[in-house]
Amino acid sequence: MKTTLLGCGRWASFLAWYSARLGHNVLIWGREESERYQSLKSTRKNEYVELQDNIQLTSDLEEAINFSQRIIISINAQNLRELCGKIKEHNYEGKTFILNMKGIEISTGMRLSQVVEDVLGDNINVCVWVGPGHAEDFTRDIPNCMVVSSKKDEVMNDVVNTYKSNLIRFYKNDDLIGVEIGAAAKNVVGIAAGILDGLNLSSLKGALMSRGVTEVARLITAMGGKGSSSFGLSHLGDYEATLFSAHSHNRSYGENLVKDIKTTKLAEGVYTSEALLKIGKKLNVDLPITNAIYNVIYNKVCIKSALDELFNRELKNEIW
Repeated sequence: MKTTLLGCGRWASFLAWYSARLGHNVLIWGREESERYQSLKSTRKNEYVELQDNIQLTSDLEEAINFSQRIIISINAQNLRELCGKIKEHNYEGKTFILNMKGIEISTGMRLSQVVEDVLGDNINVCVWVGPGHAEDFTRDIPNCMVVSSKKDEVMNDVVNTYKSNLIRFYKNDDLIGVEIGAAAKNVVGIAAGILDGLNLSSLKGALMSRGVTEVARLITAMGGKGSSSFGLSHLGDYEATLFSAHSHNRSYGENLVKDIKTTKLAEGVYTSEALLKIGKKLNVDLPITNAIYNVIYNKVCIKSALDELFNRELKNEIW
């Protein structure tokens, strides 16, 4: 069994480690100029994993694509279209692309599977693999559950059967819209959770969880998906790993906003808040939590004022 991994960040490195643990021969691709790639190439480890002997590295994309039928992609969501454009230059017929990443393309509002189809063709085998869990926990043998979603049932079955283990229990969900939007929106709620932590208002996280799920369910439904998917592993199921974990980059980003601590890397939820608002406006869906986060980040609205505005909104029924 073989697996190609496009990306060499912390999650990509874990996925390579995990695939190798299953007995796969693994080839990691990274850009030659990438510091992370060079570090992995020279040391074969990072702060989370040490690469096994059945993992190799390359900066040759053609070699990486030819290596395996299953190609896992784990990169920044906003760079996916560019990477797909490079993949298109090579023979990718019959390959399955597994998106182990979360987000929405800001420039188009497309879900990530749509970006892949837009560049590589509608008939491409593509699925998403998302859900709770951190590399720091998995590598300490702490198990978790994740979800795989695709338009094609045979693709879901293949990915689940290929990568299942006693460390990750998979579930299938054919609601690709709900799974992708839920996974992306989770990062925005994660920033909100960090803001509450920074304000010493952690007791509000329960309300944030409830209202966050409701907000996302409304949007998923308006987009043609199943609102119930927001209660699944891609969104609500991922809250613990995002809203309460010290490992969550989005939660830490929100907390640092309150404490005015500058960060060198933007959280993916920053981009997602903008993309979600564009979709919500187009579909006339109210997204108050997302709007508050967007205003704090992009419009520099006072955090306390944004919170007050949420609490002073017109009274509504709890269930829409």
